[in-house]
Amino acid sequence: MTSSQYTEKVDWLFNQFPVFQKVGVSAYKPTLDNTLSLIQFFNVPIDQMKFVHVAGTNGKGTTCSVIASALTASGKKVGLFTSPHIKDFRERIRVNGAMISEEKVVDYINRIQNTNFEFSPSFFEMTWVMALAYFYEQKCDIVVVETGLGGRLDATNVIAPELSVITNIGLDHVAILGDTREKIASEKAGIIKQNVPVIIGESDDEISHVFIEAAESKQAPISFMSEHLGENTFEVNKRLAFEAVDFLLKGNPDLALIKSLAVKDLYQNTGLYGRNQIYSEQPLVILDAAHNTMGIQRFILDIQKRYSDKNVRVLYGASNDKDLFEISNLFPQEWEYYITEFNSQRTTKIEAFKAIEKITQLKIRYFSDAKEAFLQAKKLDYEIDMLIVFGSFFLLEEII
Repeated sequence: MTSSQYTEKVDWLFNQFPVFQKVGVSAYKPTLDNTLSLIQFFNVPIDQMKFVHVAGTNGKGTTCSVIASALTASGKKVGLFTSPHIKDFRERIRVNGAMISEEKVVDYINRIQNTNFEFSPSFFEMTWVMALAYFYEQKCDIVVVETGLGGRLDATNVIAPELSVITNIGLDHVAILGDTREKIASEKAGIIKQNVPVIIGESDDEISHVFIEAAESKQAPISFMSEHLGENTFEVNKRLAFEAVDFLLKGNPDLALIKSLAVKDLYQNTGLYGRNQIYSEQPLVILDAAHNTMGIQRFILDIQKRYSDKNVRVLYGASNDKDLFEISNLFPQEWEYYITEFNSQRTTKIEAFKAIEKITQLKIRYFSDAKEAFLQAKKLDYEIDMLIVFGSFFLLEEII
């Protein structure tokens, strides 16, 4: 098998089935029936597998990765399912940090191509069930699962986990999940299962009752992470992940060492990147996958706190379902902005940016090509300037 065959098969998978990452809302399948049918097709006995299920508006990928890294450090064989990928489709499906092989992906896709389904599964449904099949074949001790969208009707919500985790609730994907934090919390709370403990990350009076009521209805033990104001996003996600690890590995005498190794070997164990990641030191360039209002606000506040002595330049691009007016109000006036389109049909066009009054009042250069924008934005004075890049996984994909 050649790499070109792998590329050809993955391209077919992207083009054959609706992909939210590409087309947005129209790819969303609000039912679990397709997923259950695919699981039956691949003959995966999910009732024999162990899972940790993580939902939330922001921080899901980081929380999943820290949990998976800790479980790996403890000696377990750990499956990790996350989305979206940045460079390679196989980033979504890992065992102890190693991506699924190109050969195995081709094998699964060949099986799909040779079957006439009576329904039209989404790309995410198909990818998720491929992952389940792989994790079962690999005899994983436990699988850490990031929801794709929402919770209640997300394709991943067919599992019965050992533990459920909900990171936080913000306004994102409102056309699908609801236009209030309370409605969105209700969708995310859909991952709470009968008698399965759930840990809630960040909560408040507006939404905590939603989780409590959902947990009580399922006789699910519920705990809330105490507030940790002023810490950067990674630290908050790490602390939540460690609370999950405390539950999953309770009684393990090496917990302190395991947690230390989980952070030290995070990239090796999970492949996590694009989260407050230092891309280069000279010039100082930091990448982050922040893309909605909550995530961007936290990322900006963290940069302002940690790099108050720097002149900050921003490279920003957004998908066309984001609230540009709300996000632009977070942009500090004194920063310099390089706003770009990226290579996706979901990209926000320059004309849309220019229509936002707050954005037009900033120091801005516009680009239609993300690579060129990155090239120009990196021309910095190493001593006093820095560049931060955020807004979309699509943008990160084009520049790294």
